[in-house]
Amino acid sequence: MSDSVSAPEVEVEEIQLEDEGTPRVIVADDLGDLSFDDAIAQTIVRFDDGDIVKGKVVRVDKDEVLLDIGFKSEGVIPARELSIRHDVNPFEVVKVGDEVEALVIQKEDKEGRLILSKKRAQYERAWGSIEEVKEKNGSVKGAVIEVVKGGLIVDIGLRGFLPASLVELRRVRDLTPYIGKMMEAKIIELDKNRNNVVLSRRAWLEETQKEQREEFLANLKPGDVRKGVVSSIVAFGVFVDLGGMDGLVHVSELSWKHVDHPSSVVQVGDEIDVQILEVDRSKERISLSLKATQRDPWEEFASAHKPGELVYGRVTKLVPFGAFIQVAEGIEGLVHISEMSFQHVDSPDHVVEVGEELWIKIIDIDLARRRISISIKQAADGGEVAAEYQDIYGEHAYDDDGNFIGTYDYSAVDFEPETEAQKAWLADLESQRGTSASSEEDSQE
Repeated sequence: MSDSVSAPEVEVEEIQLEDEGTPRVIVADDLGDLSFDDAIAQTIVRFDDGDIVKGKVVRVDKDEVLLDIGFKSEGVIPARELSIRHDVNPFEVVKVGDEVEALVIQKEDKEGRLILSKKRAQYERAWGSIEEVKEKNGSVKGAVIEVVKGGLIVDIGLRGFLPASLVELRRVRDLTPYIGKMMEAKIIELDKNRNNVVLSRRAWLEETQKEQREEFLANLKPGDVRKGVVSSIVAFGVFVDLGGMDGLVHVSELSWKHVDHPSSVVQVGDEIDVQILEVDRSKERISLSLKATQRDPWEEFASAHKPGELVYGRVTKLVPFGAFIQVAEGIEGLVHISEMSFQHVDSPDHVVEVGEELWIKIIDIDLARRRISISIKQAADGGEVAAEYQDIYGEHAYDDDGNFIGTYDYSAVDFEPETEAQKAWLADLESQRGTSASSEEDSQE
């Protein structure tokens, strides 16, 4: 009887096909000292709520994304947890095969699902870097994703708020064109507990343009006249863009006349000439004047008139000590109560009323103090009529001293009045035309 011979031990191998159809050899005892259960346990990722995990996108639907993180089941990222942007399309955020990070919101919900959030993982990562940027006084970059009340939302890994007043060096009215644009800004406020990040692009612009501003200011000198564009209007004046920085024209520097509101003089977008009044380099402020580029009406009046002349004016205001009368555009003179009549006057309204038009004589012109003294009672004595009125009647009607000596054919008068005084004269002439016509008719009868 022959001895039985045992068969030699042979390693058992299995042939498995991988997903791609490529055979892979599995050796039965390749686990070493590990049991099969232990080997399986080692393949399962361990984590807790709040942890950040990494995985591969295996499915994208309109309302959720499935992520394989090596857990016993795939994680679910709801559409609302994909991005800091509102109402996003999951297909525009991720695609199958993408590797993404996600924060564990709930290890197992009531349906046994693993709930993840991509945007919260992004948020946590972003906070760390943003806090570091803030400490180093750096800047952040991001795309504008929304226009909200009072400003813009910028995607900097989380939702950064950029107030409208801090978008540019001057306030912007329409923020819509900024949607989709990349912005670089400074962080001016950071509060993780309140999830609050406030940005300032203006601060970044001011910092990066500091050298340019310094050079711009260095080239401005008081007295220079520059062209500019009205950028904004406020109650106390207007801001003018000089092509690099804004300067302020105070309301008192807008016109030689009284200005109730700056909008009555200029409008946003108007191109105007302004004179540099003052440059404060330390505060980076530029004071401008519009009226300084225009001829002073007082200088014009003083050069064209002299004491003793007769001018025509309109009563603009009564005061206890007399009456103010406008004698030219932007020029008012005072008739003191003692110069209103040869008789004693108790109150100016006994002699004239607001809106009344009459002849007055210039007594004195004080250009330095911008004052003109005039008289009603002295006008009654006659005198030299101011040149603008001589032009109306003709030089032949006056003697060498300017006194009216002749008559005039009023029917021949035909001119376009350019001043209030000329309008008043025209009214007088038309009235006299009527009187002359009536006299001729009477004489013919």
